[in-house]
Amino acid sequence: MAAFFEEWIDRLRAARDRLIADPAFQRWSLANPLTRAIARRRARAALDLTAGFVYSQVLFACARLKLFDQLIDGPLTSGEIASRLALSEDATRRLLDAAASLDLAERRSGGRYGLGQLGAAFAGNRAALSLVEHQPLLYADLADPVALLRGERRARLADYWPYSDLTQPKSLGDEQVAPYSALMAASQPMVAQEALDAYDITQHSRLMDVGGGEGVFLAAAAERAPQLQLTLFDLPAVAERARARLGAAGLLSRAEISGGDFLRDALPQGADVVTLIRIVHDHDDESALALLRNVRKALAPGATLLIIEAMSGVKGTEPLDAYYGFYTLAMGRGEPRRVEEIEALLTQAGFGEFRLLQNALPTLTSILVAKAA
Repeated sequence: MAAFFEEWIDRLRAARDRLIADPAFQRWSLANPLTRAIARRRARAALDLTAGFVYSQVLFACARLKLFDQLIDGPLTSGEIASRLALSEDATRRLLDAAASLDLAERRSGGRYGLGQLGAAFAGNRAALSLVEHQPLLYADLADPVALLRGERRARLADYWPYSDLTQPKSLGDEQVAPYSALMAASQPMVAQEALDAYDITQHSRLMDVGGGEGVFLAAAAERAPQLQLTLFDLPAVAERARARLGAAGLLSRAEISGGDFLRDALPQGADVVTLIRIVHDHDDESALALLRNVRKALAPGATLLIIEAMSGVKGTEPLDAYYGFYTLAMGRGEPRRVEEIEALLTQAGFGEFRLLQNALPTLTSILVAKAA
């Protein structure tokens, strides 16, 4: 019965698709007062898809030129802005009008421009701006998406994330890990805040952040839980950067920092909670399973694992499949996964009692809780 019902649903959808694709129906739906609003919304969505790359380039130009910083204290004329951005007034006006159409800027009285609501949000979020300024690498790789899909070219992102195709990532030095470590450190505060608002870290005594980068998440957790002991595990060169950052924050007396390969080396034991932040979706199933099994070996039964990353299938996050799907393709490995797909890997690795937390901004990250079986 279920198969019969699904077959009819598929037939209805096929008929719907043929109807929508008919130019005569498209013209009729725009002329009909009952369907005009829907047709216009669809047309606007199609425009956004067609022009989306230009939108992102306008945002990047605003970020690179520090436009939001210039407008944060109040509106300015296009001439004043042009002088500050070192652009001609014509070019500045073109940028400002484009930004205003995207709510990044806003036309004000007297021919001046101020921040739009989205521009104001970016002005107050340096972590988000760091990700925006990183995007040109991906844009270059997507110049020929078909060649990328066919594997006919090596993407620039694969070089930016040098550990993505090395069998011995521990050999990477500071110069090789510095760019991506700095990006992760710059963008980590907003992920840390989202996760720590959703999950009470004070219930634990020792937190281990595996693949913890420069220790930004550990520092945020330490502020929330003054008694919490800290462990960080990452590649040796990255671990040294964490040592410097946590030392500057006065946290070394609470922290154990270890360098190694989390796919192959034994992890430190003793933590009652482990975090994997933006790690699992960077790996294919085989590597992700190896990582999760390695984490399980380091935990006592009943200990907690938090998977903190954007996940497919969470309501409101649907476009992330497009972004992370092609980002990980350019990076050379990994893929976005649905919650149930992550849970299947966790089950194979020896975890259970899964719980997806409700959090304010799932487009940024989701938080999946698991227990060591």
